[in-house]
Amino acid sequence: MQYRYWAIIFLLGFGWGSTFFFNEIMLRELGPFTTSFGRIAFGALGCWIWVLLRHERTAVPLRMAGILAVFGVFQYALPLTIFPYAQQFITSSAAGIVNAMMPILVVIISHIWPGGEKAIWSKSVGVMLGFTGIMIVVWPEFEGLGESNPWAMLAAISAPVCYGISVNMVRYMDGVKRTVMTAWSLLFGTLLLAPVALIIEGLPVVTRAETWASLVIVGFVLTSAAFILVFWLIPRVGGTSSSVIGLITPISAIWLGVVFLNEELLFIQGIGMAVIAVGLLCIDGRILRLGRKAQPFG
Repeated sequence: MQYRYWAIIFLLGFGWGSTFFFNEIMLRELGPFTTSFGRIAFGALGCWIWVLLRHERTAVPLRMAGILAVFGVFQYALPLTIFPYAQQFITSSAAGIVNAMMPILVVIISHIWPGGEKAIWSKSVGVMLGFTGIMIVVWPEFEGLGESNPWAMLAAISAPVCYGISVNMVRYMDGVKRTVMTAWSLLFGTLLLAPVALIIEGLPVVTRAETWASLVIVGFVLTSAAFILVFWLIPRVGGTSSSVIGLITPISAIWLGVVFLNEELLFIQGIGMAVIAVGLLCIDGRILRLGRKAQPFG
């Protein structure tokens, strides 16, 4: 694979991991629902500017619009609200580690989804390692050794569950261009969250420059631009190579949280993150391919 593709994979992984850092900044002035609404609204605006400037066909049948609306709920509205809400009780590092469970939950949900991909033994091992790793990460919090609420960490796993559902919903949208799919689903997510954020948290008042900067970065750069870029990348490098993004994301979240937010990551939690990473490698088959290459001839 060309070096420029690896650079893009690294940038996407680092960027998506940084969203938890920017959430912490926005939560200093905004509520979790407004934080999510701002990100999705800016993301929708960026995507619609892109598809309209490229004169892409955006009309979709009414039935497909319904599917896109439900997809927007599970891909954007719910998980991007769950994480900032949970980050009122857990660190950004912990949120990044929980987010690493996404491929593991995808395997489980795909296995039980009608017509979904059945889990082979290596993916099943990866799932078990993933849950072992998250238990290792959460356990010190139950012992009062960490900075996060352990129940909030476990509740935050509902966000990766949402991603697992949305990934399986993509199979129903084969006739829709991915950029158009993203634009519509972000728009539906925005329309859903707008009244919820307004009723629960009222009109937002943004006075800090860093809040505006964070909204612009997570909305335009890490949502609209990042998803447009990843849909461009996957056909060129394949799903397996692009899955490396999921390994970089928690590392980025942990590094930013520890260095810039003075968060604490216990040694045992680092071991738990390593166990999750091995589980992810089992799921995408990377470890098995390395094992086959290492076998001697004869």
